[in-house]
Amino acid sequence: MSLYAFLGTLEIGFIYGLVAMGVYLTFRILDFPDLTVDGSFTLGAATTAALIVSGVNPYLSTLLGTLAAASAGIVTAWLNLRFNILHLLASILTMTALYTINLRVMGKPNLSLIMEPTVLTPFEDLGIPAMYLKVIFVAICAVIGGLLLSWFLYTQYGLAMRAVGSNKRMAQANGIVVKEKVYVGLALSNGLVGLAGALFAQTSGFADSTMGIGTIVVGLAAVIIGESIFGTKSMLVVVLSCILGSILYRIAVSMALNADFLGFQASDLNLLTAVLVTLSLIFPKLRSEYKAKKAKRKKV
Repeated sequence: MSLYAFLGTLEIGFIYGLVAMGVYLTFRILDFPDLTVDGSFTLGAATTAALIVSGVNPYLSTLLGTLAAASAGIVTAWLNLRFNILHLLASILTMTALYTINLRVMGKPNLSLIMEPTVLTPFEDLGIPAMYLKVIFVAICAVIGGLLLSWFLYTQYGLAMRAVGSNKRMAQANGIVVKEKVYVGLALSNGLVGLAGALFAQTSGFADSTMGIGTIVVGLAAVIIGESIFGTKSMLVVVLSCILGSILYRIAVSMALNADFLGFQASDLNLLTAVLVTLSLIFPKLRSEYKAKKAKRKKV
C-alpha cells in the first residue's frame, strides 16, 4: 500500500469513526436499530454542499448539514413513538424518503466542491501538504467528537439515556422521561452521521445522492471490530474503540483490495465487509469457548 493510499484510508477511517459513534449510540446505548443513517449521511453531505455552492460559510454550512441530519433522526423517533411503528420500519421509511429529499436539496444527483471553499481552506496557508492536512483535520474532529460523546454519556442525562436502553420500564419507573431520551439519542446519533457526511463531502470534493448506501453496515463493522479488539471496560474506551475499529476496518479492506494474489476488486467491497463483520462476531465466541475449555482442563 502506497503512502497516499494509506493516508486516504486513515482519512476515511476517521470520518467513519463519527458514523460508528452514531451507530453505537442507537444500537448499543438505546437498543434502537436505526437504518436512517444511510440517508442522514447523504443529507449532511448534500445540505452542506448545496449551501457552500450557494456561497454560505463552510463552517455554518457544516453546522446546518449536521442539524438537518439530526432532524432526520427526530422524524424516525416520532414515527416510532407517536404512531408505534416498528423502529426498523420507521427508520426504513425515513431513509427511503431521504433519497428524494437529498436529490431535491442538491437539485441534481451530485454536486462538485472542487473549486469551492471548505472547512479546510483557512488552514491551507499553513504550508501543510493537502493529503496530511485532511488526515490531521478529520482526526482532530473524530477525537474531539469521541471525547465529547464519552463525557456526555457520563453525565446525569447520559446515564439516564443509558438506563432507557438497558430497561425502559425500570427507567420510566424511576421518573426518567423515556420518549425524550429516545428523541435526543436519535437526533445526536444522526447528527454525528450527518457531520461525517459533511466532512466526507468537503474532503472528497463532491456530494452524491448514492454516497450513503451501506453506511449502516460500515458503522456496525467498526463498532463490532472495535469492541472485539479493545473491549468495553469503560465508556471512553468503547467510544474511542469505534474510531480505531473504523480505521482497522478501512485498513483491512484496503489491504485486501490491493493484495493481487487474493484477486479482489473494488466491486467486492460488500463481500469483504460481510466477511469482516462475520469474523468479528465469531472471534469473541471462539475465544470464550477456548478459555472455558482451557480452564476446564486445568481443573482436571
